[in-house]
Amino acid sequence: MSRTAHRVATVDELSEEGDRVIEEVAGQEIAVYRLEGELHAIANYCTHQGGPLCEGPTTGRLRTDAEGDSLEYDDTESVVRCPWHGWRFEIPSGRSLQSDRWSVPTYDVEIRDGSVYVLR
Repeated sequence: MSRTAHRVATVDELSEEGDRVIEEVAGQEIAVYRLEGELHAIANYCTHQGGPLCEGPTTGRLRTDAEGDSLEYDDTESVVRCPWHGWRFEIPSGRSLQSDRWSVPTYDVEIRDGSVYVLR
């Protein structure tokens, strides 16, 4: 199955860490985020109860340390929290932090001639 490139923004619109745009791509709202210098695209749809996932805030997350002895806060804002019920999803992977049963679709992103494209 071939994917089509859909223009969603200019590179300048996503130039700062944490920038986000939400655009409709082939009938699906998709958000593109700049995180740690990379662009990530994720569906703007919470699989928990259909809320507008990417309209929620981005946050860091708690992780266990290398030995598994204690928790430490990773302040990289790579998690989006749904504004309806607070479910959290990793932006790069779409994986839910609430349940392994849930995830959100992610999409590849390309930059061409100063524009950002989502492949769908």
